[in-house]
Amino acid sequence: MQPFALNYARPARELVITTPYVYDSGLQLNVLADGRVAARDHALLREVGTTTSTAGSKTHFDD
Repeated sequence: MQPFALNYARPARELVITTPYVYDSGLQLNVLADGRVAARDHALLREVGTTTSTAGSKTHFDD
């Protein structure tokens, strides 16, 4: 017997997510392609909501 929900279940689509910034280990900040600090780009923050990276979690225990 197959559960009712499986009659309607569909596989989840894979999301392709690209971030317009990269982590700069020298500055220890996320930067845009033109070298500007990503956290200072208000349009980017409105679009993506955050520029969090995992770098701090690897070096600080209180993040």
